[in-house]
Amino acid sequence: MAENLSKLATESDSKYLDLDKQSIDTLLRQINAEDKTVPFAVEKVIPQIEKVVEQVVLRMKKGGRLFYIGAGTSGRLGIVDASECPPTYGVPHDWVIGLIAGGDSAIRKAVENAEDDEKQAWIDLKAYDIDENDALIGIAASGRTPYVIGGLRDANAHGVLTACIVCNEGSAVSKVAQYPIEVVVGPEYVTGSTRMKSGTAQKLVLNMISTTVMIQLGRVRGNKMVDMALSNHKLVLRAIRMVKEATGVSEEKASELLDLHGSVRAAVDAFHASMK
Repeated sequence: MAENLSKLATESDSKYLDLDKQSIDTLLRQINAEDKTVPFAVEKVIPQIEKVVEQVVLRMKKGGRLFYIGAGTSGRLGIVDASECPPTYGVPHDWVIGLIAGGDSAIRKAVENAEDDEKQAWIDLKAYDIDENDALIGIAASGRTPYVIGGLRDANAHGVLTACIVCNEGSAVSKVAQYPIEVVVGPEYVTGSTRMKSGTAQKLVLNMISTTVMIQLGRVRGNKMVDMALSNHKLVLRAIRMVKEATGVSEEKASELLDLHGSVRAAVDAFHASMK
C-alpha cells in the first residue's frame, strides 16, 4: 500500500525503546504513564462530544436509535457499550446497537479482510431498517477503516445523522462524518497497538456519550440507575437499598415494593403515590 502510515499519530513510533529488555516493573510503570495522558486528550474534545450528544438526544427523543459501527477493537468497544445500555438503564435492546465488521463471529476472532469492504456496513445497517430518524457513530482508531468510511458515506446519503470517534486528525473517517470526534492520544506504547491508548480513549468517549444520552432521556433519577435490570443478586440488593433510601421504609418493605412493582422507579413512585 502506497500510503505512509508512519504519518498517522496512531502509527508513529513508540517513545519507548527496547521494551523486550525492560523489567516487569518498568514495563508496567511506562504503560501506566502513557495511560494517564488519555483523559487529557479526551478533555480537549469535550465540545465535539457535546455536539454529538445533542444531536443523538434530539433523535432518540423522537424515537430514533443510536448505532455504532467499527472493525476489530473499535467494533468490539461499540458492541460493549451498546450491550450494557439495556441492563444499566432498562432500555430496549434496539435502542443502542453495535455492529462489527465480519459479524458477531468477529467479536471473538478476527475475520480476515472484513474491515476492507466499504459496502458491507450499509448492508449490515439496512438489516435494522436504519433511517433518517437514527444516528450512526463510526469508531476507527486510525480513521481510515473502509468498512466505517463506507457505512458513514451511505448513511449520509440516506439522511442519517453521522458522527465518528477517531484518534488521528483530518482522517478519511472524520471527513465523511458530519460530527467528528478526534481524540489524538499520540504514539502507542507498543508501536501501532491501537487497542491500548486509542482503545482507552474510545471507551472513555463511548461511556460519556451513552451515559449522558441516557441521563438526558430520563433514565437516571438523581444519581441512581432507577430502571436497571434486576438480573442478579447483587443488583437486587442494590435496588432494595435504593428503594429504602428514597422512601425511608425498612429493608423488608423495600424488598416487598420491589417485588410488587419490578423496578426501583416504579416502586418509589408507587410508594409516594400511596402517601398522597
